[in-house]
Amino acid sequence: MSYCNAIETMQDEVRQALHRNYHDNHYGFPIHDDNELFGRLILEINQAGLSWEIILKKEASFRQAYSNFDIKKVAAYTEADRERLLGNAGIIRNRLKVNAAIENAKTILKLQNEFGSFEKWLEHQHPKSKDQWTKLFKKTFRFTGGEIVNEFLMSIGYLPGAHSENCPIYKQILLDKPMWIMSNQLKCNK
Repeated sequence: MSYCNAIETMQDEVRQALHRNYHDNHYGFPIHDDNELFGRLILEINQAGLSWEIILKKEASFRQAYSNFDIKKVAAYTEADRERLLGNAGIIRNRLKVNAAIENAKTILKLQNEFGSFEKWLEHQHPKSKDQWTKLFKKTFRFTGGEIVNEFLMSIGYLPGAHSENCPIYKQILLDKPMWIMSNQLKCNK
């Protein structure tokens, strides 16, 4: 069952509203701000082994704990910051995931220096298959397995599949020209 249809089957109205907000306003829409791209990567990494609902409920806490996903600030975190994060009950207190966020921020700074932005680095790599993206992310970032990479790239418009074609949000996303549609157009023009 697609995420689009699964939301409709949720009985709890609060739960449904939480998912509907993400589905209707964020999931699959292109992100052009590097800090927000980094924030989405943090959220996807932290979802590993947990439900997306837990992450959605904790999103504001993640944003606050990680300096509003400011890449430069997170890259400069000290050991004291690591311990602060590991003691924060508002986020996922997993040492590997906390370390990944800090180290990935440092990596993104390097990519920004080389390519101008994290987004431009992603664009430079596009198009790739899911497997090619996964290999690239595993080589470049920490704590990025296949499912994390797939969800991250779908959620920011680099891979298709965030919405079913009969979903009204699908049509809205097409207007924003996600990268996956660009690669489909390239295939059609060959």
